[in-house]
Amino acid sequence: MAGTMPITFAESAVQDLEDILDYYADQAMPQVGSRLVAEIIADIELLASQPRMGRMVPEFEHDFLLELIRPPFRIVYRMDREQVRIVRVWRSERLRKLP
Repeated sequence: MAGTMPITFAESAVQDLEDILDYYADQAMPQVGSRLVAEIIADIELLASQPRMGRMVPEFEHDFLLELIRPPFRIVYRMDREQVRIVRVWRSERLRKLP
């Protein structure tokens, strides 16, 4: 499809998604974790054709570092010329530091 950018994942983002699945599995609600991760992935897939749909991450103020707010998560990504790189998937209420 024309006008789409490849999406890649940093190890930290993959770990964040695995942590979400593990947390809900530990709470005896694995279906909730699976549903949330599926919704996060669906949101991420939108970035291939709409990479600027996120807002600048307020803690960092770099125009290449954006986030999608999908309560209760923040999907933090870096937009480069040739790709979108998912950096972290954080709980919305947390302010974090990048690795």
